[in-house]
Amino acid sequence: MTLLSLSNVAAFYGPSQALFDVSLDLQAGEVMALMGRNGMGKTTTVKAVCRMIPVTGGKIVFDGVDLRPLPSHRAARLGIGLVPEGRRVFPNLTVAENLQAAARPGDWTLARVARLFPRLEERRDQMAATLSGGEQQMLAIGRALTTNPRLLILDEATEGLAPLVRQEIWAAISALKRETGMAILLIDKSVSELAEVADRAVILRRGETVWSGRFDQISDSLMQDYVGV
Repeated sequence: MTLLSLSNVAAFYGPSQALFDVSLDLQAGEVMALMGRNGMGKTTTVKAVCRMIPVTGGKIVFDGVDLRPLPSHRAARLGIGLVPEGRRVFPNLTVAENLQAAARPGDWTLARVARLFPRLEERRDQMAATLSGGEQQMLAIGRALTTNPRLLILDEATEGLAPLVRQEIWAAISALKRETGMAILLIDKSVSELAEVADRAVILRRGETVWSGRFDQISDSLMQDYVGV
């Protein structure tokens, strides 16, 4: 079943057009990598899905619902959880308060998040501003999970983190794929790590979809031409 569908999506930042023709179909329970060089429209596509920027053309449908007229909070309540680029935790709240702030009823409780990221339980009463970068990223992922989403979007979730912390984040993503029926949309520069978890990929160039298919079908020439690897 198709959970998220984008068809010929166009979007602007003010007078500047950022997306021209983005299309993708994400199935329920599937992990998809959204790929392309910097500035090609990946984060803008995420913002369009999460209703953070206006869509001027095309369609965005989530579980049969047209997202275009919805504000961001209503899109989130349909079951879209976002881990934004740059983490953006609430610095003056504790770890527990961050997790409670957006929590909605469902299987993903604070206790289950703590099992996924034991370090968060150790820091439960600590202010988020005092956490390391890796711990803040775990908290951002945990906060998105406590909304009990059907679709989890991770925008550069491992960027700038120490190698050991990156391994923890990727292990958590693998566990989410293995143990839940959650669909995941991933943006990350680590192609080797993406290859371990992604079922399919969509490649963007200058705000347009130029390729989509199974991740293991991405050729070296596609990587060289559009991803920069």
